[in-house]
Formats: sequence, C-alpha cells, structure tokens
Amino acid sequence: MALNDLKSNPPRLVLGVTGSIAAFRAADLASALSQAGIQVDVVMSREATKFITALTLESLSKRPVITVDDEPIIEGIPAHIALADAADLVLVAPVTANVLAQTALGLAGDVLTSLLLATRAPIWMAPAMNGKMWEHPATVLNVETLRGRGVEFIGPDTGLLACGYEGSGRMASVAEISHKVIAFLRPPK
Repeated sequence: MALNDLKSNPPRLVLGVTGSIAAFRAADLASALSQAGIQVDVVMSREATKFITALTLESLSKRPVITVDDEPIIEGIPAHIALADAADLVLVAPVTANVLAQTALGLAGDVLTSLLLATRAPIWMAPAMNGKMWEHPATVLNVETLRGRGVEFIGPDTGLLACGYEGSGRMASVAEISHKVIAFLRPPK
C-alpha cells in the first residue's frame, strides 16, 4: 500500500473488527461497503483473528488488512497513523466491551486502539456483547464518555444473543450499518 493510495477519490472507511462472535458479520459489511464504492481498509484486533481471517476480509475489501501482528510502514509512516489521517470515517463493527473501555480510557495498546486515538475522523461503533455486559454501569459510563467525545453508536439491537441469552447487546444488522455509512460517505446530490 502506497501513501498515494491513501489520498484517492472514493470515500475512505477504516473498519475496525474486534473479537466478538459477530466478527463474521464484518465480512458482509466490508463487501457491501466496497460494492457501494467506498474504499474499506480493515484493521483487526488480535482477538478478531480468532473469529474471522484477514484473508476473508482482504478478499472482500480488495485492500490489504492490518492485524496487530502485521502493521506495515507506509512510506515511512506507521499504518495506524497513515490510516487515521486518511480516513473519512472510522467504524468499529463489532466493538467489544473491552475495546470500548480501552477507547474511553484513551489506551493505545494495539494497532486499532492506537488508530482510534490518533484519528480526527468521526468514529462510529456497533457494539456486540452479552446484554449484562452492555448494561453494566462501567459500560454505560464508557458509552456516555465516548458519546461526549462525539462517538456515534449504531445499536445494539435486542434479540437472541450468541451466548443463549435474550436481550440487548446484539450487533445492529449489516443492512442498517451499511445504509448509515453509505448515507454519510456518499450523500445524495
């Protein structure tokens, strides 16, 4: 990936993928957004690679995928800085309670959280976690903190969760997320 690739005409989305069972839905999201003419650069947490492969997301986004174990230098600039500067929007889908908390605290322990701290682009998050985790006072406070900094949340939805519980915490649908991203990055003229 060259720095010139980072300044292209299509709108630029950085899609952060974290370690939730909902990570498999990032494949459909990357595909839908790429087909809509959005350049999608994927950054995966280490935990996300346990649920979905970088190769899958690279095949669907048609872009190199950055993982915690493989952060390239782009013309002398670490990828997390280059992508943070080039992004028109950063979307973390799914975002786990852990990454949500790290972001609220301003921690930068890996490529994704470093990018979230470095970017000045709008940040959107699509939570996916157990309902008790979503409703925990710590998570509620972290969401309030992030909203206070301008982070937008899509979802979560209510329904049957992967853990077998029913309740809030289910990642919003790919259709809902992609519709909102497309409307933001490719507004009607």
